[in-house]
Amino acid sequence: MDTPKNSFKQKALGQETTYGIWNGIVDTVTAEIIAGAGFDWMLIDGEHAPFDLRTIQLQLQTIAAYDVQVVVRPPVGDTVLIKQLMDIGVQSLLVPMVESAEQATQLVKAMRYPPEGVRGVGTALARASKWNRTNNYFRDANNEMCLICQIESVEGIKNLDAILEIDGVDGVFIGPADLGASMGFLGQPSHPDVKAEVVKAIKTIRASEKTAGTLTASEELVNYYKAAGANMLGVGVDTLLMAKSTKQLAELYKPELKRNQSNTKY
Repeated sequence: MDTPKNSFKQKALGQETTYGIWNGIVDTVTAEIIAGAGFDWMLIDGEHAPFDLRTIQLQLQTIAAYDVQVVVRPPVGDTVLIKQLMDIGVQSLLVPMVESAEQATQLVKAMRYPPEGVRGVGTALARASKWNRTNNYFRDANNEMCLICQIESVEGIKNLDAILEIDGVDGVFIGPADLGASMGFLGQPSHPDVKAEVVKAIKTIRASEKTAGTLTASEELVNYYKAAGANMLGVGVDTLLMAKSTKQLAELYKPELKRNQSNTKY
């Protein structure tokens, strides 16, 4: 068997428009439901959801039966953690809180074997290489790794051009919620000033001929950012979908439950 081709990376390099959903519920049944829905990709959120290495691997094993690409967001861009994620079969990472070209450079190296990178060699123990049953894994693995840097702070925006110049950064994903907080608009990711900054960043990313991504559960904002050039569009979060639909169902029969909603819109 050969090293699996990363079609998510090919679409990113081709700047194709793709739609994805966040997976934050740590359960394989939920993963199957999402995986079969028809999205181009699903993101396992190891930053804010209570995933660990073992539960991420379980999700990967479950999702493998479906025609959807997987992106994993680790809690931090740590070289050792990235090595472990690569070994369990992750090929595409969305790394949060990237703020400098130096950080982006280290992430690129962490995802690759020497001499291009610093990834540790342990294929005998790795699901990624099918425990040394994959042909030419060492030769092919580096080319299948996809790095999307997530920028979500004023500092990251300041260094966006330098980050985009790093070879091996396949795209940049803007996080409106944290960016808004960094700008002084905590809980207001759809504030006009935040939206303007996101659009400016998207245009800069696309001008560099790299994939530009963002996340919002608002159909209006999805279309707004898509019109600006965003082509990696996160359009929903499993936890929010469940929270919203169950609350609506309860309120249908118990209208006294209705109350003011949070002002935070993703």
